[in-house]
Amino acid sequence: MANQPINDAAVMESPPSRSSGDAEKQDAQDTPPLAKKTSAFKSLGWLDRFLALWILLAMVLGVLLGNFVPDVGPALQKGKFADVSIPIAVGLLVMMYPILCKVQYEILHRIFSHRGAWKQIGFSVFVNWIVAPLFMLALAWAFLPDKSELRVGLIIVGLGRCIAMVLIWTSLAGGDTEYCAILVAVNSILQMVLFAPLAILFIRVISRESGTLDVSYSVVATSVGVFLGIPFGAALITRFAVRAVAGPEWFNNVFLKYLAPWSLIGLLYTIIVLFASQGRQVVHQIVSVVRVAAPLVAYFIAIFFVTLWASRRAGFGYKLSATQSFTAASNNFELAIAVAVATYGPQSDQALAATVGPLIEVPVLILLVYVVKWIGNRWKWKD
Repeated sequence: MANQPINDAAVMESPPSRSSGDAEKQDAQDTPPLAKKTSAFKSLGWLDRFLALWILLAMVLGVLLGNFVPDVGPALQKGKFADVSIPIAVGLLVMMYPILCKVQYEILHRIFSHRGAWKQIGFSVFVNWIVAPLFMLALAWAFLPDKSELRVGLIIVGLGRCIAMVLIWTSLAGGDTEYCAILVAVNSILQMVLFAPLAILFIRVISRESGTLDVSYSVVATSVGVFLGIPFGAALITRFAVRAVAGPEWFNNVFLKYLAPWSLIGLLYTIIVLFASQGRQVVHQIVSVVRVAAPLVAYFIAIFFVTLWASRRAGFGYKLSATQSFTAASNNFELAIAVAVATYGPQSDQALAATVGPLIEVPVLILLVYVVKWIGNRWKWKD
């Protein structure tokens, strides 16, 4: 006991030995924040690293092609698949397939077994099918009281709940892809049931718009079946077949890594085709485009942040809140365009308003991807 003070002093004076784990932790603490950010930035692939730049260049390239190569626009609109241009349809399918392959379908039954999951689904249905369409209706009347045709086009956009690009935005923002797939499936079923009667209610009854309005259930069902059914079925078969043959480890570490870039390639391709096919019409009707763009920007931003705020107040984690917000703010532009073209004609103002939808949605929502990630880091928002 007499030697105890000496031993204590010796221990205090000599530096403690560090295990490799402690050394790594200390090195991480000593690393300047800027160096850590730079390292994380460099770890991204070149496609992810400069995604905002690629999207901007894709939009510019599409507009230039549409305006300075006159035959491009008509050529892209010639072939139709499910009432949507074949090049756009191909881009959407390529964009959705890799993300749907990542969904862990084998654990979805566990998600449905939790009562909280049903509350979240109910919240999403309320925002998507009551709040968002009514808000778009209000914005259409507020911004376009004198433009009946453009107003109807906006209402149609508001009724089309997203089943495609929302998967991209959720994935980029670090949301919950399994939950997003569930919401996409729910919205797809509700879309086939509710789109036509709600269109009649909003356009003929509430807005008292004149003229014929024959929204075909077959158009809605075909759009949902093609743009969700095909990639969903292909992804489901791929996931279970490849995992059974090659094993889950190879599927996760090799196959999914190979597929990963194709979602963003499909997104960039779709943006180029969209802007090329509609760029000339957009430029030559710039006044109408600007008038439609204003309520669309207000819609996307307001719905996104209101949903994000409500999700946080409800106690949802970051992943679920980001998924809820992007699902509420995104729209099914392929369905909106198909319905507007089938009902009013390809050269109508209703079709123009529906076409402007994705041209505004893409840049606004890619901006919101960066904003919500910043908010998540700022608030230290955990799951």
